[in-house]
Amino acid sequence: MARTLLSPGASARALLVVGAAGTGKTAVLEQARLAVIEDGARVLRLRCHDGESAPGAAALTDGVHSALTRIHSRRSTVRISSARRIPRQAAGRNGELTLLSALSEVLTDAARETPFALMIDDVERLPPATAAALGLLLRVFRPAGVPMVMAGRPVRPRDGGVAQLAAAADLLLELPPLRPADVETLVVRRLGRPVEPALVTAVLRALGPMAGTPEAVLSVLDSMAEHGDLLELGGHVCLTEPEQALRLTTDMAQLRRLCWPDGPPDATALAAAAAVARTLEHAEIRLDDLHRLKPGGPRRAGLLDRALTPLVGDGILVVDGDGRASFAVPALAAALRALPTHHDVSSLHALITRSLSDRLGAETAGGGYPRLADHVTAAGAELDDALAVDVLLAAARTDARSDWPRSVRAYSSALRRLAPYDRRTPGVLRESAELSLRHADHAGALALGEPLLACRDASLAERDRDRDRDWDRDRDRDRDRLAYVTEVWALAALHEHRLPYTDGTGSRSNHAPQHLSAVSEFAALAGPYGLGGVTRRPGDGAHDVPVTGPRPGSGPLPSPAELRLLAAAAGSRADLLNARDARDSLDPLNAMDAVDSMPPDVDGVPVLDRLRNAATHADLADALAAVLGDRYTGAGNSTAARYHAMVRAYLRGDWDQALSSARRIEARSRTRGTEAATAQPARALAADIHCARGELGHARAWLDLIPDTVAHPLVAWARLGLRYWSGQVEQALEGARADVRRARGSGLLSGIEKVLLRHLTYALLEDMPDAMREALDELEALHEEVASPMTREAVLLGRGLVHCDVDSALAALRSVHQRGDAYLSLLCHLCLMEIGDDPERRMAEASRSAQSLGIGRATRTTLGHMARRRSLVLPRARPAKDRLSEADVGLTVLVSDGATNRQIAARLASSEKTVERRLTQLFQRTGCRSRAELAAAWLDGSLAGRGLVPDGAAGGSFAASGRAAPNRPNGR
Repeated sequence: MARTLLSPGASARALLVVGAAGTGKTAVLEQARLAVIEDGARVLRLRCHDGESAPGAAALTDGVHSALTRIHSRRSTVRISSARRIPRQAAGRNGELTLLSALSEVLTDAARETPFALMIDDVERLPPATAAALGLLLRVFRPAGVPMVMAGRPVRPRDGGVAQLAAAADLLLELPPLRPADVETLVVRRLGRPVEPALVTAVLRALGPMAGTPEAVLSVLDSMAEHGDLLELGGHVCLTEPEQALRLTTDMAQLRRLCWPDGPPDATALAAAAAVARTLEHAEIRLDDLHRLKPGGPRRAGLLDRALTPLVGDGILVVDGDGRASFAVPALAAALRALPTHHDVSSLHALITRSLSDRLGAETAGGGYPRLADHVTAAGAELDDALAVDVLLAAARTDARSDWPRSVRAYSSALRRLAPYDRRTPGVLRESAELSLRHADHAGALALGEPLLACRDASLAERDRDRDRDWDRDRDRDRDRLAYVTEVWALAALHEHRLPYTDGTGSRSNHAPQHLSAVSEFAALAGPYGLGGVTRRPGDGAHDVPVTGPRPGSGPLPSPAELRLLAAAAGSRADLLNARDARDSLDPLNAMDAVDSMPPDVDGVPVLDRLRNAATHADLADALAAVLGDRYTGAGNSTAARYHAMVRAYLRGDWDQALSSARRIEARSRTRGTEAATAQPARALAADIHCARGELGHARAWLDLIPDTVAHPLVAWARLGLRYWSGQVEQALEGARADVRRARGSGLLSGIEKVLLRHLTYALLEDMPDAMREALDELEALHEEVASPMTREAVLLGRGLVHCDVDSALAALRSVHQRGDAYLSLLCHLCLMEIGDDPERRMAEASRSAQSLGIGRATRTTLGHMARRRSLVLPRARPAKDRLSEADVGLTVLVSDGATNRQIAARLASSEKTVERRLTQLFQRTGCRSRAELAAAWLDGSLAGRGLVPDGAAGGSFAASGRAAPNRPNGR
């Protein structure tokens, strides 16, 4: 495009750029204009869309006159003024041709005197006569030496004059839609910060076929920013809004331009479209539903039907083979739902329900058409409760196997209508709980808390006014049902990292059924798995609680004995073995012949060892899988499942993925309308990763989110690292000892070895041999009490560091490799570098491990300290993430060229605030304090010498700017 604008003399060409609404045609034209202006060229904008003159050559002449006045050529403006006075015959074409011929001569003379190019945007908005005149000018009276660039939407045969204009252009450039990678780049550029991949994925899904339209992407981002749906965590931007709520802007002009390019709807049609969007929000609409209503002639159904037809014709709605209507762009549907409408959509859902229930009966209609359940929910008060409940329950029981999510919704809707004292309520609660548990829908099970509590609190007299001889039997049955639902609810609360409080163990929760002692067994897991304060220590009366729950092997719910086994995993080995023996004594079929371990799981890891590892990292999902085996239905999409994935990523060394999981967990906890809470251990792990990478600010922000009541050793381990690398050495070591005492007092032993081993390592760095020996003594005492694989590894590694025992360090390294822990493996390499016979090889291995983890200042300092102790030279290696990106290099080049922020913003098609923010980040990463220092560091090659510039980046950037790259030191 820039080449076209700069084409001189006889080589001047006319270029037509086409693209759909919002594809960035105007931005591309402006970028090209600014680029050629920097080279000294002149570009005149031609505007003749809605002038005062009649459409055609006269309007075109007026536009040219306005453009030429900007180059201050008196001769040209006088000639064009004369041309405007050329008489034209009222009914002939000679006047048009004469005017166009004179216009061509004027343009040619003006270009000869002062070279310039013409640019015209939105050619589809030109009146047909004006577009035809412009096309005739290009085909017959082409002005010599005047290049022209035009932009508009794709041309169709029925567009008349614009189609003639397209035929007259020399070149045609069609702007393709953005690729997903381009969308991510656009999002990052707009927000000025790195973003979570999940945010980009959500935007792409919300836009559907419009995902490649830049203006649509920016519209969604602006809407999210306006409603506070964005959250920055660890330097990345996350989404806190449910994906289905992402919407385009509700600015009417932009919405019409983006989604109705062929003709925007009037206010009435837009209100009808909003009604359609609201109607489809909670229930699917099929064409046969509307056809079934037509014989009766309901006005609301007819109105909706009339609204559907134009929306389908415009491509706004799509209808599948089964007649289901849906919005092609979900973000448009969300935007339309936010618009006001006077149509009552709930009555339509009620009409659809009655059209079948009146003819077939409520239960038959619900069973034969389970999708009616969503219509009943959307109808609300338009349907009476008796009819609604019958339809909902029949639909829920029919859909339980084929479409369980809809069945869960139907049960939930029925429970909102059922009275707590209704005889059917306990049974419905049980059915819904079983369904949610079977499919690991822990959020759905957690939502049962309110109706469960209401049912428990309902008086016996209100629940059943007409007692009969079966009252005692029904009462016992209902009590068993509610006990089962309570246990499902408590298990779901743990999966969503919420506390299932009971009387005497914590604050009262509105959603916690307080009156069932079974919940206390679940609440005892809160402390061992980092969900909050410790409610009861393993061993302090826990084994005196009578076992009333399901026996092992009887179902997906853990029994009280299995819950005690899960809690005991955080305590001593004696407590764990006692809990295991108690469990086995209750289930002879599963009794263990081995003394020290259960049979290994599918990975060959003994179950007790797996349980210990899970408790160390507060991984509830893995602990349940170890204890329940095939009975465990899974963690589903719960917070526990996301945290389990984070732990796996952390242990295998994929720390970027682990941080991404932590951000998603935190963002999910702040999503409106969810039942998820935050995993406190996820915050601790995220903080420690940032600390190891030298990002202390991000680490501190994560740890500040953890309440003081959380005493898990994983939190103490992260706090120790942050305090030490923040320069608070004494406070760090003393705080670690206090945290260890606190954890021991709470009965939380698993994970203390991580704190003690880190304490020992820091004592080594501070040359404190007495503190090292004390930490080792505590580690050995802990291992005698716990005897887990991780305490054994910590003792071996501690002995290697304190006693220079190479064999112990090698044994620890082998065990860590077998278990899979990338960070502890790095510590083993550091230990062997300190005490081994081949320190150079161990240093290289440690450097590679640190490089793979993306570790920053903390580990580099440790490596440097140990290298100096062994008189070694630490290899200069910089993680790739610390290097400048191509975009950073380009920004540096512009700064070194002396460009102002405004000029940079124009060159990069961004705002000045974005440029300022990027420069601030660039100063922080390079250590420069000003633009002058940054330019000097670039020009003298010091940035490249420090390894900040990726290979090939400098040359490519300098080539693009037309300058030679500076000399680099050391041949770089």
